Amino acid sequence: MAQAGGSVHIACAFSLVEILAVLYRSFLSLGDGPGDPRRDYLVLSKGHGVMAQYACLHELGWLADEEFDRYFQDGTRLKGLSDAHVPGLEVTSGSLGHGLSVGVGLALAAKRLQTAQRCYAIVGDGELNEGSVWEALLFASHCDLSNLLVIVDANGFQAMGRTQDVLRLGCIGDKLRSFGLLTAAADGHDEGALERAIRGLLELPGPQPRGLVAHTVKGKGVSFMEDDNRWHYTRLTPETYSAAVAELSDA
Repeated sequence: MAQAGGSVHIACAFSLVEILAVLYRSFLSLGDGPGDPRRDYLVLSKGHGVMAQYACLHELGWLADEEFDRYFQDGTRLKGLSDAHVPGLEVTSGSLGHGLSVGVGLALAAKRLQTAQRCYAIVGDGELNEGSVWEALLFASHCDLSNLLVIVDANGFQAMGRTQDVLRLGCIGDKLRSFGLLTAAADGHDEGALERAIRGLLELPGPQPRGLVAHTVKGKGVSFMEDDNRWHYTRLTPETYSAAVAELSDA
């Protein structure tokens, strides 16, 4: 996709692709497809990582092969940021900080309607700079939204630098707990660890919303992208594309 569209944010997608794979494979109740009103919700508040979600939707058969050849081009519905016009995407989330609020609303609606639906919301650690994230968490805790799981893709970077340098977050897990969430942590690239952590959180008794801090590496899987924030905005060339595909093929 990144090569076909000449687009950026490839490292952001590599940061969270295992998180999405585990959710789709093991936890999301998908019903009869994206139009099923009974299915669970997955809110990608970190909307610039959407290529990873598109890949999952393709594996499910919700997006066709030919759509990927037109990614990020005129006339396509597959844009470089999450867009609610695409079936299976819950929120248009190019501007960071508001996707979680939408997810909280979905979880609240499901609770009031007494359905069994869950909402899984993925935010970036840089996105936690936005005050609306913390307002949403306070509201979720106040409303006892135990059907909400917030996953922080904690790769230590945001657009303009390391999160530690831009605005120190301290211990994210402690902050989530202080806002009333039952909280765990896991290696965000270890699918077994992710599955165990998520399952453990969902099985805990109590009315509280749940939070998972997934420790990740930006650009994971491609050596020259890993932990290098230049790949937040760097586009692939034919040479770097070939090198990246070769590494991933050998993994």
